[in-house]
Amino acid sequence: MSYERTIESEGERVRGVDYDGLAELLGDRVVGRESHVNAEAFVVRPDEVQEVLFALRDEAGFDHLSCLTAQEYEDRFESIYHLKKFDDPTQEVSVIVPVPTDDPASETAVPVYETANWHEREAYDLVGIRYDGHPDLRRILLPETWQGHPLRLNYDVEQPQIVALREHANLLQSETRTEDPDTLFINVGPHHPATHGVLHLKTTLDGEQVVDVDPDVGYLHRCEEQMCQQGTYRHQIIPYADRWDYTSNLPNEWAVARAVEDLAEIEVPEYAQVLRTMSTELARMLGHFLAVGTFALDVYGDFTAIFQYAFRDRELVQSILEDLTGQRMMFYYFRLGGVCWDLPEPREEFLEKTRDFLDGLPATMEEYFDLLTNNEILQMRTVDTGVLEPDVARDYGCTGPVARGSGVDYDLRRDDPYGYYPELDWDVVVEDGCDNFARVLVRLREVEESARIVEQCLDLLEDWPEDDRVLQSNVPRTLRPEPDREVYRAVEIPKGELGIYVRSDGTDSPARFKIRSPCYHNLSALPEMSRGEYVPDLIASLGSLDIVLGSVDR
Repeated sequence: MSYERTIESEGERVRGVDYDGLAELLGDRVVGRESHVNAEAFVVRPDEVQEVLFALRDEAGFDHLSCLTAQEYEDRFESIYHLKKFDDPTQEVSVIVPVPTDDPASETAVPVYETANWHEREAYDLVGIRYDGHPDLRRILLPETWQGHPLRLNYDVEQPQIVALREHANLLQSETRTEDPDTLFINVGPHHPATHGVLHLKTTLDGEQVVDVDPDVGYLHRCEEQMCQQGTYRHQIIPYADRWDYTSNLPNEWAVARAVEDLAEIEVPEYAQVLRTMSTELARMLGHFLAVGTFALDVYGDFTAIFQYAFRDRELVQSILEDLTGQRMMFYYFRLGGVCWDLPEPREEFLEKTRDFLDGLPATMEEYFDLLTNNEILQMRTVDTGVLEPDVARDYGCTGPVARGSGVDYDLRRDDPYGYYPELDWDVVVEDGCDNFARVLVRLREVEESARIVEQCLDLLEDWPEDDRVLQSNVPRTLRPEPDREVYRAVEIPKGELGIYVRSDGTDSPARFKIRSPCYHNLSALPEMSRGEYVPDLIASLGSLDIVLGSVDR
């Protein structure tokens, strides 16, 4: 039986989902239905979560648990599982699991989607929902000794926090020693330079081989979701997005803008879409240049060549974006309904500067390929190390270059089109090596594809009629979306799928704001990539993920 149908939307034929067919598939396990902006949602009982998710995954093809949103209402708690298909992410459905306030517990989804492991730990940590049957239900962002759950409605921010005596235990005692002389526990981090942020890897070795890795995150947790819930839609949320993946900020802004614009039914002028697309692809280059440069430094200590070259080329792009946005790092160029301003004057000077950079890029990229992919040391350190098979990548919800380096052909710019991407000629880069080397190749080739996109945008902007250069649609100064509207939207940032869930309550601030970080998902797969490898391979695998802890911890 097919659970797909064709529907009419905005005058175009698009792919949709037969929600009535899905309801028939799930039967009496569905106790209610809701209509969210992005998809229909089925309400199910807390003790039937696995049955419902297995049916949706195995019989209806929803193989991607994109996000889990946990939230509290006055009379209940809710877990919302946002499901998609890797083959077609426009096919979406949500599963809502309400639980009572006096006993907030539901069945875990980990046996269905490994992605749920870290998601449910975060929901338990911040909201306080228990997931029965979870293999490792403990806090993930906050210390185990933390009192209360910060995203609960009645959370007391002034309550004292207690550090138990056991937190001061001697690390050289029994928990880090075994009777087996070949078993060794080592801590990688939480120092910054070798871990791409403040990250702690609890590593278990058997001789020189990695037996297990437990990524310990949360050292940079900044309560971004709560701050966004306290900010206003119109001006105070998008600037926070620049702080998540701070190596490539502009795509983060688009994630927030896309979600809120869909929530409030705001149209974006075509000219502004071109500016958004061009600026975002320049920012994608920023992220990939830094990823490649730091990876070479991680793997074979190349500070004088690749690392310096990467920063040289990143600086060229940063100079262009500074001219466009007025900022060097926290750009804040996007506004709801468009962008803040047009190309700088004189336009010809900006266009010429950007074209000069693009003209020199082919020779630059050839240099990178020569220095990186032909480097014998890098090949020895990266080929056939950090292997992440396609099925495992999907199960962990990996996206971006990490997934595409494992042969997963998934890119939201093409598969869930937004902006001006559908009108442009470019290709999704996919490698099937599944190793650390493949992920480097994907990022290098994606820089070339970004250059193709930017060049086409420049041509469009140069020829665009002056009287039709509309930068923003008409957005109310105080934006108050209708109450009880819910939306989940995602965009493709350099690290992968960045998703935003927003629920409105009729005020000018969200009732719930949830961030789906691609770095969070990609890092959760590190143990799968590292078991059986050596410690240097672990460092290379971590570097190949290109995580940013501002995005992991939020």
